[in-house]
Amino acid sequence: MFVLLAVALSIYGLINFYVLRRGAQALGEYSTAKLVFMAAFIAMTLAYPLGRVLMSLGRNSLSSPFIMAGSFHMVVMLYGFIGAVLIDLVRLLNAFFHFLPRSFSSRSSSAGLVLFLAVAGITVLSIAAGAYNAVRPRTVELDLAISKKAGGMERLTIVVASDLHFGTLVGRSRLEKVVDRINALDPDVIFLPGDIVDETVTAKDEVEFSAIMRMLRAPLGVFAVPGNHEFYSGLERNLACLRACGIMVLEDEAIGVAGAFVLVGRRDPSSLAPMEPRLLIRDILAKHGFDDRLPVILLDHQPAHLEEASRAGVDLQLSGHTHAGQLFPLDLINRMVWELNWGYLRKGDTQYYVTSGVGTWGPPVRTGSRPEIVRIHLTFGEDGK
Repeated sequence: MFVLLAVALSIYGLINFYVLRRGAQALGEYSTAKLVFMAAFIAMTLAYPLGRVLMSLGRNSLSSPFIMAGSFHMVVMLYGFIGAVLIDLVRLLNAFFHFLPRSFSSRSSSAGLVLFLAVAGITVLSIAAGAYNAVRPRTVELDLAISKKAGGMERLTIVVASDLHFGTLVGRSRLEKVVDRINALDPDVIFLPGDIVDETVTAKDEVEFSAIMRMLRAPLGVFAVPGNHEFYSGLERNLACLRACGIMVLEDEAIGVAGAFVLVGRRDPSSLAPMEPRLLIRDILAKHGFDDRLPVILLDHQPAHLEEASRAGVDLQLSGHTHAGQLFPLDLINRMVWELNWGYLRKGDTQYYVTSGVGTWGPPVRTGSRPEIVRIHLTFGEDGK
């Protein structure tokens, strides 16, 4: 953990140093503007680490402003880095091919200031648009069918809300709106596939969280699996909080719901001990005395190794975790990392949906995806191909 933290801080520091240096060089002889920029950039760079230190010391009222400022700075860092790299690439190409006018690179040129303002302007607009987008989740409607009979049940309305990340950056007001939206969708059952809380959640946050989450209403219940962030912020404490809200948390467990379908919930890989193998889905079903004769729905926070669900006879897997990239261009990288980064997929008799989530991690900004709550109208006993 110490090595990983040291590597992360080193990368964070080097990227910020590069952006700071290039920004200061771009401002050239504008000494006052350069000093203001450097002071503000250094303060923002230090804000997030300082906020996390204050939180670890129990200074939560002091830590929140620093964590908020530092989270927005992550977007500034990302787009500042991309802008600086692109400009340096153009300069490198120009050194070989000389396609830019000489006046552009002369000492008296104002090109540096113009480029600085362009990158800064694009960054500010991206943050503003992304922050606006992040707090306006859409409702995704899906009509799916499973060919197996589900006892006497013919239809089921499922609402899925993943990756809320309740804590310092996603607070009471956002949570209340999400709960109201979920209830308004009139679900038969509610599924929460992980990262419901963030690692910055405090004891005070948990009290507010519990009061709001108890307002969720679904005749067949509210079910959740833990994600990696429940583990980061204290797994047992967070799961106890969820259970106190009347939410049934499944950790490598399978249960029958209304005699109609089997619900399987998996532990997140982050909670496994070093070298501890992950329990297979078919073993979870066998451990609890179920097979795949009834429809099997799986909640698995991270959409890794999708073939496992198919091998185990799962009919529908619901996952989150990816945020569909959250920030452009990280969404493009996400698509290369995950077989299913976001959306619907069918492989054989198994259907998958990976939601982009309803909240945000890190900066409360989405420039690469939209937040969403998913409502699935599921029909049993019909061929869904």
